[in-house]
Amino acid sequence: MNLSWATTVLLVPCVVVLTAGVFYLYGAVLALLSKTSVRNKVVIITDALSELGKECAGVFHRGGARLVLCGKSWEKLEELSDELASASDPTLTFPPKLVLLDFGDVDGTAEAVSEVLECFGCLDILIFNSSMKVKAPAQTLTLETDKLLMDNNYFGPITLAKGVLPSMISRRSGHLILVNSIQGKLAVPFRTAYAASKHAVQAFFDCLRAEVEEYGISVSTINHTFISRSASQTKPPKSFMSREYDPKKQAEPSKTNKPLVLLLSAVLFTKKPLGVSPDEATAEIIKTLSNKKKEILMAPSLPKLAVYARCFFPGVFFSVMAAGVNDSAAPEQN
Repeated sequence: MNLSWATTVLLVPCVVVLTAGVFYLYGAVLALLSKTSVRNKVVIITDALSELGKECAGVFHRGGARLVLCGKSWEKLEELSDELASASDPTLTFPPKLVLLDFGDVDGTAEAVSEVLECFGCLDILIFNSSMKVKAPAQTLTLETDKLLMDNNYFGPITLAKGVLPSMISRRSGHLILVNSIQGKLAVPFRTAYAASKHAVQAFFDCLRAEVEEYGISVSTINHTFISRSASQTKPPKSFMSREYDPKKQAEPSKTNKPLVLLLSAVLFTKKPLGVSPDEATAEIIKTLSNKKKEILMAPSLPKLAVYARCFFPGVFFSVMAAGVNDSAAPEQN
């Protein structure tokens, strides 16, 4: 037998075993982090009734965290609390505290701050993951809709953040994690109000990070494409821009005659994005609690390329966005 062939035959199983071992160790380390990073920590989860909120609640509850679950429905919060209690050992976990919280009601959010702090007397980790979305041409959105998005995506979260900061500053510890959309860094057509609210809250937490560092408080932002759900719950976006691309209409000479721009536009508007599953996002949150990384971009190559293109080649980026807009398509809201 040829020596090189024999070496190859022996190396392949070794590589397979080594790869499997790496993945096993990664899972073991992640499980250990989920327990050590949140054990006995007071963790507040906004919109705990969302897919990501439920996943975080389950992982943190099993890890021994003292949870404060926030949501708009008291009945559904109680159901979630019962599910967590029935799936865990009561001698190793803490019963969650429940708080009604609606970011759309800014005055109510301010009143809920004291209730949140009274649950365990302090807090260690606050996870912001609630969001309201809308998709439509700018001229079709009323000012009331714009304000509603800003209340849910900006004023609500910052009201809660400001309310808990004095407690964190006095203890000189704490971690704020903003789970934000990639549109907090990248504005795309037909998302004017949504992107504006996400840009605003991103900027707030970026500024806040520098302001509270001296007090030992960490601020992290996680930007994702979208939280994926099962096919029975929702349909995946048709394209990266969440807008249907019609090659025949785009072939008509209207906006640009640059072949490269048209090609890039076709790729962006026809390529389906890869969403982030709730368990993937939760795993990233756990890692962030451990390594205290300031900014995470959870996105495949194409959206990441768009973010970098916006920074370094804005002219090209704007041309691509304009070339991909299909003005005749009917507006859609979600």
